[in-house]
Amino acid sequence: MCLCPRNQGLSSVTARICSGKSEIARGYVDNYRAGHIETEEKQFEGLISSARFYNAFSSSSKSCSDVRYFSSQVGATSSGEENDDSEGGFSEPETPQNAVKETITSLDENDDDLIPESELSQEEGVDDDMQKELEPLGTEADKGEKKSSKNKGISSLSKAILVNPSLPLSKVLNKWVEEGNEVTQLEFALTMIYLRRRRMYLKALQVSEWLESTKHLELEETNYASRVDLIAKVQGLFKAEEYIQQIPESLRGEIVYRTLLANYVAVSNMKKAEEVFNKMKKLRFPITCFSCNQLLLLYKRTDKKKIADVLLLMEKENIKPTSFTYQVLIDAKGQSNDITGMEQVVETMEAEGLKPNSHIKVTLARHYANCGLKDKTEALLKEMEGDDIKKNRWVCQYVLPIYASIGKEEEVERIWEVCKSNLRYSECMSAVEAWGKLKKFEKAEEAFNKMVVKKPSAKHYSVLLKVYVDHKMLSKGKELVRKMGESGCQIGPLTWDALVKLYVGAGEVEKADSILEKATTQTKMRALYTSYYCILDKYARRGDIHNAEKIFLKMKKAGYTPKLTQYQTLLQAYLIAKVPAYGFSDRMKADNVYPSKTMAFRLASAESFRKSVLSELLD
Repeated sequence: MCLCPRNQGLSSVTARICSGKSEIARGYVDNYRAGHIETEEKQFEGLISSARFYNAFSSSSKSCSDVRYFSSQVGATSSGEENDDSEGGFSEPETPQNAVKETITSLDENDDDLIPESELSQEEGVDDDMQKELEPLGTEADKGEKKSSKNKGISSLSKAILVNPSLPLSKVLNKWVEEGNEVTQLEFALTMIYLRRRRMYLKALQVSEWLESTKHLELEETNYASRVDLIAKVQGLFKAEEYIQQIPESLRGEIVYRTLLANYVAVSNMKKAEEVFNKMKKLRFPITCFSCNQLLLLYKRTDKKKIADVLLLMEKENIKPTSFTYQVLIDAKGQSNDITGMEQVVETMEAEGLKPNSHIKVTLARHYANCGLKDKTEALLKEMEGDDIKKNRWVCQYVLPIYASIGKEEEVERIWEVCKSNLRYSECMSAVEAWGKLKKFEKAEEAFNKMVVKKPSAKHYSVLLKVYVDHKMLSKGKELVRKMGESGCQIGPLTWDALVKLYVGAGEVEKADSILEKATTQTKMRALYTSYYCILDKYARRGDIHNAEKIFLKMKKAGYTPKLTQYQTLLQAYLIAKVPAYGFSDRMKADNVYPSKTMAFRLASAESFRKSVLSELLD
């Protein structure tokens, strides 16, 4: 599937289809033209060819409004380039929306909305700690009262699962039914929401398997789609695809496939995501706002030039953008340091009657800060705070690190004082990050120690560990990891990533490589993208072709689809070692990666290292 036309394709297609396109689409198309680099010609078969689609887009607007109620950023994704925000959370699609609207809203308010799901899904020990993030760090006497009040909203089936953690889940569920409880879609949905919010995906999958095997309910498409998502999370995408073939054909619809699409987007697998989208087209499913948003999210990470084509498709099919659509576009502009373009997207959004939500405001503030626009950053942060920061307490955790980014130590101190009156885990973590950015390490450690009053998870340790990583404080980092082990924290991908960067920063790339190898071998968990790339980059800078190729291969085996950046880094090893990169272009083509002008020049430079046939024979 080619979503982005090569050579002349975009110009002609744009002229035919988008004479009346919106300013936002025009901006992305014009940017594409301005930065377009010719590569091998690929046929433009992709999105803008909708003659096959029947006139069923009455559901498009519904999909837009309901998008938050079913999957988005699902699965354990990588970090770094691929660690991005998600389109809402995964509230169980089985949920009758009117019946549990208040429950979903309540859960959303207690979720750490702006932390990417990709980060959360790979945390160590998050199942027990998920609800701590916005929970006050009060006294033990307060704890019991708060716990009992929180449990009021838990379904009876969820309670049964939590009360019997050591028993096989099937026995717990069968006993619950024998006690006279009725399995309904509502009860099942509330239970799945509860388990998902705590990232207890394995238990959620077991509940789903039990429901299908016992036939207590007549399953709907959304039930099957939920199962696909959970299999992808727990067992992998290959197993999820296999399971889809077992679903009755009448229930193997658009929701099932868009769930699979979202999972491939979650791991930034562009090739497979496009294959799934083409499959949906072939099956004549309607194009929904959800699927388009997923493609936008994918291309924001992997190939921003293709964003224009999705926008043209949405306009052609009269699919109205949602707030999330604009959030992705704003972030894409910000990542390219195109502040003018970013602000134009906001203007377009407001002209369409949509006001920037808190997610978007935080995104704008971060990009203003990254571009050194201190006045704009501070003005937006003050707007977010409102007249009384104590009444807008939720803002604290987000503004702390942004104030630190623009060097506003006094503002960090002011916000931190507000937080101290009734500390929350999320605010402590933000304070650690903020003080670290300001190089106030003692204050960062003080904020961290306030979290240790209760049993912290590895996620909480990782924030201080990142501070040590960023400032190459190897001895302190090693000591902190030792304390993590002693505290009983399960150490996983986030911690490995920090350790890798610590050792690479200290020049000990072999040690970093060894740690990552042992960790992935012993746990069978997938390391983050940035962990591999950090080691690859270091080996490449040394001209160590053997080890660079080894890491490149490990990234592929781990499921990270090769991108131009990885190939550029790998080629650097050959150039520094002054060794010809035989078959490099063919390798890239096989992975559907096409060279930029810079890459083409470097490939040509590598050709100069080729020896004559006679020289090679003599060697």
